[in-house]
Formats: sequence, C-alpha cells, structure tokens
Amino acid sequence: MDDDGIETDALAADQGPGPGAPIPASAAWREGDHPGRRLFFPLGDLDLEADPLGTLPDTVLAYETWGTLNQAKDNAVYIAHALTGDSHVFGPAEPGHHTGGWWNAMVGPGKPIDPAKHFIVCANVVGGCQGSTGPASPHPEDGRPWGSRFPYVTMRDMARAEIALMDFLEIDRWRLMTGPSMGGMRALEWVSMVPERVGAISPVGSTGATTADQIAWSTAQVAAIQADPRYRDGDYYDAADGDGPHVGMGIARMIAHTTYRSAGELNERFDRSYQGDSDPLGKGGLFAVQSYLEHHARKLARRFDANTYIRLAQAIQSHDVGRGRGGVETALARYTGPALVIAIDSDRLYPMQNSQRLDAALSGSDGIKVVHSPVGHDGFLVEAAQMIAFMDEFERSL
Repeated sequence: MDDDGIETDALAADQGPGPGAPIPASAAWREGDHPGRRLFFPLGDLDLEADPLGTLPDTVLAYETWGTLNQAKDNAVYIAHALTGDSHVFGPAEPGHHTGGWWNAMVGPGKPIDPAKHFIVCANVVGGCQGSTGPASPHPEDGRPWGSRFPYVTMRDMARAEIALMDFLEIDRWRLMTGPSMGGMRALEWVSMVPERVGAISPVGSTGATTADQIAWSTAQVAAIQADPRYRDGDYYDAADGDGPHVGMGIARMIAHTTYRSAGELNERFDRSYQGDSDPLGKGGLFAVQSYLEHHARKLARRFDANTYIRLAQAIQSHDVGRGRGGVETALARYTGPALVIAIDSDRLYPMQNSQRLDAALSGSDGIKVVHSPVGHDGFLVEAAQMIAFMDEFERSL
C-alpha cells in the first residue's frame, strides 16, 4: 500500500532531504534519534513461531497513542499499519517523523476514529524500522545492528507482540481493531488468536491468507533488493550515504506501487506521455509513468530500510489465519463480533474475492462494503469520503 498518501503530480519533490542529497544506507529510526511522539514498551523475549532462533531477545515496541482511556476502558481503538507504515497514523510531519500520519483521513478530530472519543493506539510492528526491534536495532550480544542475523517473523509473532502491548496498557478489549492491507491481516490474526479481546473488526483491502499471486509479486520485490550489490547480504548499516541498497529497494517499491494502482488509472493518468520535454525514444528521456515510479522509489528510500522491507514482505507471505487451525473459515468462525469488511472494486493486489471470503467466514459481517474507485488498492486512501462514510456508520453502531 502507498502509506505516503496520494501524489497528484509525478514531479512532486521528495520528502526529506532535497533531491540532490545522498540517500542514506538506511532511513531506519535508530537509538539516539529524535523520538517524536513514540513511546517504548520493553516487551522482553518474544517467542517466534517459525525461526530456528526460537525467541527474539530484548524486544521493544515503539507505539503512539492519542486521546484518553476512559474509566471503563471501553473506548480503546487499535489501528494496525501496512507494509511501509509505522506508528505515526495521525498528525503532521514533525521532528522524529519523516512524514505526516498515514491515515489522517480516517483519524483525527471529527473523523470516525476521534481522539476526543477514543483512546487510539498504533505500534510499529516487530521487524519494523521506526522504533520497534528490527534489523537496524542493536544486537544484544555485540551492539551492532542485527542486519542479516535478524530472524524470520510471521504475522502471528507480530500479533503476539501487540497482545503483550495491550496487556501492558491494561486494556482488556479493543472497542475496534482496524487496518488496511497487512494491518487487516494482523486484525484477522487477533480474532483467530484472542477473539474475546476484540469488540469489532474492520479489515480493509485485505485477505485471510495470501495467495500464490500475491506471494509472487512480493517475491520479485524481495529478489530486487537482494540482487543489489550494495545490499551486502543485509549487512550495510555502516555504509556511507549513497552506498546503501536504495536501488534494489527502489525497484521493489516500483513493482509494489504498480500493484497498488490499477491499469486503467495508470493508462488514464499518464497514457504514453513523456516526462516534461524529455524524449524516451532512444534519447535517454522518460515516459511520465516511469518518472512517477522513480519518484516513489526515491521517496521510500529516504524513510525506510531494505532489511525491514524484506522481513515484512516475508511476513505477508506467511499470512494464513487458517494454518494449523483447520482452514480460514474454521479459524475465523471463532469470532462472532461485528465486522466491517471493506474492499476496493478495482484492487488487483487484494481483489474483491478475498474480501468476499472474509465476509462469508465472519458471522458478524453483513456483506462487504465496496469502495468504488478507478485507482486500485490505493482507493482506500484516495476515496476518503467513501471510506469515512463506511467507517463512521460502523463505529456509531458499536
């Protein structure tokens, strides 16, 4: 998903350092950096579902909160971020946060998820690069970044860490748990693991189990990063600015961003137009759509980390709420609370049949809500009015 928000101009300037500044080897948040709004939960050792390491020691979750938990503790809302998101779901770009809130359209005063009414929580996932323990974090044995040593993590590992955070915050039950894409996957894990702790769920543009097609797209992205000679098998954190794996991660982002938009939207928006006065026909110029994708590649490199991209892409590949639980339908049958399943009609990454399967499996769902958009998967960001209407009606019904 394009957590950066929607660009209306392929020539828009990169956020962060100017376009001429070197791209850092990693844009991960590191100890000693400005914390911004982050709070830090020292979880301790986290059991891992699949990695031979067994446990991730000294795990820390970076999280943010907005609003106040009421005395009854029944107004807490958890928002789960997608692949390149983080804990900064709401607010401006500010010291410690390269970009503004990735879901400002849904969260904020007067919005469906309102800090005046709700206690809102969002944490950076385990394996992330914005404050939670991830590949750029110091290894407890030698203090050097984990890098290539960082373990394989699954959606269930991430959900267990979030459950521990919930316990730390002394919250028994979320009023609502929601998230797009990978965030929706974790919400589905929650209701398969601890259904009694989720009052209502709203997965957006998501799926109960990643398909072969979705795994194929992410496999190409991982391969692009690993093929970059500056990736150095994952141990690049001491490289100079401009000498990190930003080319490989940029290619991964271009592949991903293509799946976030629809063919119709790209054709209508760019057609075969050239970028500015350049000529791509043997003269070194670019088509406008090429410039657009390169812009998003540069933009991500200035705020993300290549190892994190790989580990989270692999976690998405691991996603199957039915694994070891008798299948998706059996796993989700454990949850009987209200469910709002939202799909985008032009989404080619997580097509509507994924959401239709969720609707059939979740007894509390009353048919999928369809965002009508030519844009594709990013329609849940572009079509803010439709999304707000669906979420506002659902939240008021709880």
